[in-house]
Amino acid sequence: MADTGLTHRIATPDDRQALMAVMEASINELQKPFLSEEQIKASWLFMGIDTQLIEDGSYFIIECDGQIAGCGGWSYRETLYGGDNAPGRSASHLNPETQAAKIRAMYTHPDFTRRGVGKLIITLCEEAARKAGFKRAEMMATMAGVPLYQACGYEVIEHIEEKRGAVPVPLIRMGKALI
Repeated sequence: MADTGLTHRIATPDDRQALMAVMEASINELQKPFLSEEQIKASWLFMGIDTQLIEDGSYFIIECDGQIAGCGGWSYRETLYGGDNAPGRSASHLNPETQAAKIRAMYTHPDFTRRGVGKLIITLCEEAARKAGFKRAEMMATMAGVPLYQACGYEVIEHIEEKRGAVPVPLIRMGKALI
């Protein structure tokens, strides 16, 4: 594999502000080809930082030349998607024998798209979930993320509309066997 200049590390609470800036740029810019301005605004009701992933040590930061190029993580908890402010979250632990690990909160800074950031995050998450005994992974994908996830072997499980905002936002639940 060619040297991409990308490195990775586990996020810490001290990274919170920098991660929020990456998420803001990602949501506001990368969703533009797929969502209306109103839908992007509504996305903020359920997207954003999930400090539980940071506390669990399962949230990765991808860096390039000292800048955060992207972030994302995986979870052994029930919550499928949603940042800290999203309602309906559950911290209950999943059973790796019968339930899927959750790939969560993936964001690439617009300056680093198409450089392997998302693929590296997926690879790191899948490796960690396998090591924890999970045989399957699932995620809730935005329209902007679907092409990447399909290229990584994820298949559509269901289409949904997130209706917590002023306008519905389309999302796609996707999954993949890890064995």
